[in-house]
Amino acid sequence: MALIDEVKIIPSPDFSRFLKTLKREDHGVVPLYEFFADKPIKDKIMGKPTLLPMAFPLAPDMDEIIRNDVEFWYRLGYDYVPSGPPLLNFFSAEFIKDTAELSMGARMWITEKSSSRIGSREDFDKFPWPDPEKIDFTVFDMIPRFLPEGMGLIAQGQGILEPVMWSMGHEGMAYALADDPELVKMTFDRVGRIMTRFVERMAERDFVGAIEVGDDMGFKTGTMISPSMLREYVLPWHKKMADKAHERGKPYILHSCGNLEAIMDDLIDFVGVDAKHSFEDVIMPVAKVKERWGSRTAILGGVDMDFLTRSTPEQVRSYSRKVLEDCAPGGGYALGCGNTVANYVPPQNFLAMIEEGWKFNEK
Repeated sequence: MALIDEVKIIPSPDFSRFLKTLKREDHGVVPLYEFFADKPIKDKIMGKPTLLPMAFPLAPDMDEIIRNDVEFWYRLGYDYVPSGPPLLNFFSAEFIKDTAELSMGARMWITEKSSSRIGSREDFDKFPWPDPEKIDFTVFDMIPRFLPEGMGLIAQGQGILEPVMWSMGHEGMAYALADDPELVKMTFDRVGRIMTRFVERMAERDFVGAIEVGDDMGFKTGTMISPSMLREYVLPWHKKMADKAHERGKPYILHSCGNLEAIMDDLIDFVGVDAKHSFEDVIMPVAKVKERWGSRTAILGGVDMDFLTRSTPEQVRSYSRKVLEDCAPGGGYALGCGNTVANYVPPQNFLAMIEEGWKFNEK
């Protein structure tokens, strides 16, 4: 018997309910939210193959794989399926052995050496810039055919800072900010134009209910570059992407790891993010985030990844209950992992969090 068959949830998807949460309406239900889940943990829970997130090849049995993936989100009680076209390639990566119990075989690792490809104007001119008009939407456009009634689809895309760091290297970008700031601006602007068109093409699809963009802008104690430089080079492009989503009536969700306290007001007031995702206790527990900014933007996830990975299912249940008790009042909160459902998270712990969310809503 597959793990999914042990889950005692009666699905009742209602994407309009999730949209109310993004609007910070208190409608009496705390929905579930995840940015994405690694394929091995989905396969383990379902007992059959599912989609790779945002990087799937077309296969002869694609209908069955999409159906399995949609079933994963549906049977666990989500109001939507998260997905997107394949990632645009701004990077060159190295691969190391994946040591997780539910191993993917190899894990991609973007190092300073592999990512330092733009260090001069000549490198900029020779760089193989992705063409947003050639994005392969084939598989992504198939997904709506398999969605149960009431279920939505959230389209995923890339951000701005990460692709620049992937093409210049973090250290290379830092040196260039001092030695050739015009090259840095050129790179940000090129990436920004590409990614804005990417978001626009996703938002144009009527079946897309919201846009979520991943752009890790921080680490545990601060932002990857200074807040002033983020305001100069990065946030104006996020505003353009948010505007493209909003023009089509689609909420704009930001996934960003790290300590973004210094720019949270900018993300809310200038960029116009409708929801923020990715939190960890060592930086700021999600309950404090909700207390501080929850009246101005929706707060998603926040069940700490370290705790979720190292604890017992019963400890996860207790932790999740506390998060729900702290974050549910007033609406504008959805329960989920602090980051993503990574393949090193014990499936029983992930399911314990999910089931606790459903128990909370049944009260």
